Amino acid sequence: AITAGLVYCVDAKINFDDNAKFRQAAVFGLRDTTMEDPREVAASKFDLNYVGLDGSIGCMVNGAGLAMATLDIIQLHGGKPANFLDVGGGASEKQVEEAFKILTGDKHVKAILVNIFGGIMKCDVIATGIVNAAKKVGLQIPLVVRLEGTNVEQGNAILQKSGIKLVTAGDLDQAAIKAVAALKA
Repeated sequence: AITAGLVYCVDAKINFDDNAKFRQAAVFGLRDTTMEDPREVAASKFDLNYVGLDGSIGCMVNGAGLAMATLDIIQLHGGKPANFLDVGGGASEKQVEEAFKILTGDKHVKAILVNIFGGIMKCDVIATGIVNAAKKVGLQIPLVVRLEGTNVEQGNAILQKSGIKLVTAGDLDQAAIKAVAALKA
């Protein structure tokens, strides 16, 4: 509602494009992180896009469209996604590690599905990040990884030689099926 030039928001989430921060410092200065989901705050510190959901399959994906497709295909196969977590097109090893910390910090996450299309991001680089992140956080839940794109063979080889317990998938459908099955194992 707008009254006398004021805007009142009731039971809504409003955010502002980070690209406007330099022009709108006063608006960004009003941010109260105590009123936000702590996982979203943690993700924002590392330029990750995160939205918590109520399922049990944690998702780490690059690209919003691929993330939405991943959530849909998980549900198609009888699972429920625990989150929307987009690491973007050029995620660093540190961002992957922080994403794993956020996912494993959620007590509702019982399996993780990583779905990466390596266009700008190379699959071997993301595979190294996944392996190192899984080791650093001491991953104890099932991990399903689907890589596609640039350097996919090298990426899959890194995953297979890593010594960490994971399952790879050749396509998104297979990845979702394996993630849902991991919950029942």
